[in-house]
Amino acid sequence: MTAEAIHDHASEPPPALYGIAAEFDTSEALLRAARAAHLQGYTRMDAYSPFPIEGMAEVVARHPNPMPRIMFLGGLAGALTGYGLQYYCAVIAYKINVAGRPYHSWPSFIPVTFELTILFSAISGLIGMLAVNGLPKPWHPIFSTPHFERATRDGFFLCIESDDPRFDPQVVRRFLSQQGAKEVHDVED
Repeated sequence: MTAEAIHDHASEPPPALYGIAAEFDTSEALLRAARAAHLQGYTRMDAYSPFPIEGMAEVVARHPNPMPRIMFLGGLAGALTGYGLQYYCAVIAYKINVAGRPYHSWPSFIPVTFELTILFSAISGLIGMLAVNGLPKPWHPIFSTPHFERATRDGFFLCIESDDPRFDPQVVRRFLSQQGAKEVHDVED
């Protein structure tokens, strides 16, 4: 290597840290560690296991679920679209007197309004779910953790993320080791 190459290599910043992950032997050990981390004030963490663990969702919950609002707004947009389209057609654009009814005969608008409410709500729910979950995401930094492929078979992992307000790498490593982790690894971003 030339002196310039060594200098360039030495001046590269260290890789950004996504978090610190720990591997546990059992689901009970993982749940105990997650509860302890929650009690220590860590709020940005995630647990990975091959099956759902009862009580884990409450411990690693991050924020309120925005999906009800997204679906409600989608349904409201559908209702307004359905009703507005029918109002425009029947009252403004194509005034046709049918059996002496008024142009704005709202009871006849209900079926289409209802159907568009359901359709828009379902579509906004699908798109909102993909957006909230950050999908499609073919790669995540946690995948580079040693032995992480076992998370789909028999591995139990807890990752405390570096964007947590209480995150200090040395303290987190020590804390996870004290919780009985088999191995503790840095997760590079």
